[in-house]
Amino acid sequence: MSETSAASGQHVQSLARGLSVIRSFDADHVSMTLSEVSRRTGLTRATARRFLLTLVDLGYMRTDGRNFELTAQVLGLGYSYLSGQTLPQLAQPLLEDLSRTISESTSASILDGQDIVYVARIHTRRLMRVGIAVGTRFPAYATSMGRVLLAGLPDAELEQYLAQVQPRPLTERTLTSVTDLREEITRVREAGWAVVDQELEAGLRSVAVPVRGPGGDVIAAINTSMQASLGTGGSTLEEAVAEVLPHLQQTAAKITAALVAGS
Repeated sequence: MSETSAASGQHVQSLARGLSVIRSFDADHVSMTLSEVSRRTGLTRATARRFLLTLVDLGYMRTDGRNFELTAQVLGLGYSYLSGQTLPQLAQPLLEDLSRTISESTSASILDGQDIVYVARIHTRRLMRVGIAVGTRFPAYATSMGRVLLAGLPDAELEQYLAQVQPRPLTERTLTSVTDLREEITRVREAGWAVVDQELEAGLRSVAVPVRGPGGDVIAAINTSMQASLGTGGSTLEEAVAEVLPHLQQTAAKITAALVAGS
């Protein structure tokens, strides 16, 4: 809550609580009981129950009487934002071309707080345990697109992120040391691309590059993901990167050029 909204009495607590209930569901918490929602939101069971049942009545959630899940209708909450952006519309056909060229899944995302949010997705086959679609969120620290986006932040914003983030081990390979994460982001800044090998999910590797806006700032990232055992161009990480990186860079340049032309 901002000081301005709090001081003016304009902050609607019930709306904030309702949104916290929606946001408590993510890739690791697709289905939850009342107790789990209460614990993740910090709301009492009675309060969480009222919000959950209201969301069920409105069609944003479904329940079998014990577990609650979001429905596809919740995507409508973000439609007005996404529909007003040119990036997803420009990126989609170029990502489709890229996917056909390299025969791998491709995506675009933006940074939202400590997470990346997918704004475009082309999948050739399901690689992850959790399905990815527009609106899917993952922690930035454990993803190739997240590290590209973090590398594009001004120094002060990056330091603020690093001061707040609390990395947790998603796999045995996940970087959980803030010092190591800072060093990796520095490397990504210098190289202009990022690779994550089985840090988000075992068996999954990805390579990402930045997309720049008309002003030259990093506004998004695109990536490709592949099975670690079947990486494009060979079984080693180096071979996979060498095979897909030039195509990713070319596609990012095309998206940037389209954004500049449309500005």
